[in-house]
Amino acid sequence: MKKNILILGLMTLGLTFTSCSSDDTPTIPEGTSDATVAAQLAAAEASEATYSSANSAKWTQYARAVSALLRTDATSLYDAWNTSFNGGEAYKDIFTNPGEGKTYESANECIEEIIDGCIDIVGEVGESKIGDPRAKWEAKSYVEAVYAVESWYSYHSITDYANNIRSIQNAINCTYNGKQGSHNIAAYLNANDEAALANQLNAAIDACIAAIEGITAPFRSHIGSTTVVTAMEACGNLEAVLETLKAKVDGFTDEAELKAIVSDYVNVVVLPTYSDLKDLNIALDTAIGALAANPSNATFEAAANAWMASRTPWESSEAFLFGPVAELGLDPNMDSWPLDQETIKNMLNSDNFDELKWAGEYIPEPEEGEEDKLTDEQKAQAEAIANAQNRRGFHTLEFLLFKDGKPRTIQ
Repeated sequence: MKKNILILGLMTLGLTFTSCSSDDTPTIPEGTSDATVAAQLAAAEASEATYSSANSAKWTQYARAVSALLRTDATSLYDAWNTSFNGGEAYKDIFTNPGEGKTYESANECIEEIIDGCIDIVGEVGESKIGDPRAKWEAKSYVEAVYAVESWYSYHSITDYANNIRSIQNAINCTYNGKQGSHNIAAYLNANDEAALANQLNAAIDACIAAIEGITAPFRSHIGSTTVVTAMEACGNLEAVLETLKAKVDGFTDEAELKAIVSDYVNVVVLPTYSDLKDLNIALDTAIGALAANPSNATFEAAANAWMASRTPWESSEAFLFGPVAELGLDPNMDSWPLDQETIKNMLNSDNFDELKWAGEYIPEPEEGEEDKLTDEQKAQAEAIANAQNRRGFHTLEFLLFKDGKPRTIQ
């Protein structure tokens, strides 16, 4: 997930809230005024972009434009790894053939890249995806906390986060869709007097997945639950074990075996994951095409189901957000969060869906405090790219397809 740092404050994309208690109503701590929070949420919902027969054509055209871009991005990502990256050799060849003067100078460096990817995503899950809403909740910013939850339109948050950790499991054990590479990091540890660390690592991964799946669902409604703290602690523990693993990489000396690990990692994990991402986004685009041609409860449901299917390989790839996905801007293209209500409204009122596209060199939006490192031209390019990315991707399509955790229906 690419966090959209240019959008500040409360994102008003609609949330149903009542003061009574139910499984999908955010629970407010005792002593807090439900009425105050309800009023704030009602005000947000009043400005929500809502599907209706009057805007059906624009709504489904927008969904069609977004799904077509997702299809293109997923295909580009797979092709960059499998065929050619930036007009040169495939990234699979760049990553599996390290050497002096190359992008990766040793197999150890490749292994460290794999582990860094794992550390990054577990940190993001624990500290941002789960931790940021929880921090806002503890600060008594209850409305902002709810809106900070990624994937809450579909109530898919917990599944997404668990799949993020499964991407670590796949990377460390070289597994995907029931297949396992004969060469992998866990096996290397076992063969080199580090069985205890291998066991600790896999136990921490299992515990992290279990803790995330143990969050009371939907997450948006139970941010204050103790199950959330348990999940955050499990993420922190896994991150610590991965840091221990990273510290040992320089001591890995079997270059031939390390290269075999990298090769199996690419061919058993990365390429099949991105192949599924490509295929399922083609299927998603087809489902959205059917929705645009004939909006109905059935086509909304089919499109929503296709979205959930296509979402799985993306979340299962977030332990390897390096290489083409980062350098070509495909992560924020596909997964920017949070969304901006006004940009979606403007897009729904527009006939120019080409505004969702951008061209030229990818310039990532600068981190806060680093804006001066870019030239004025680069700043303008970064802003133009970010403006396009904020209006597309999985979460824009999620909003267009889902309402309160269910597929939208014809009114």
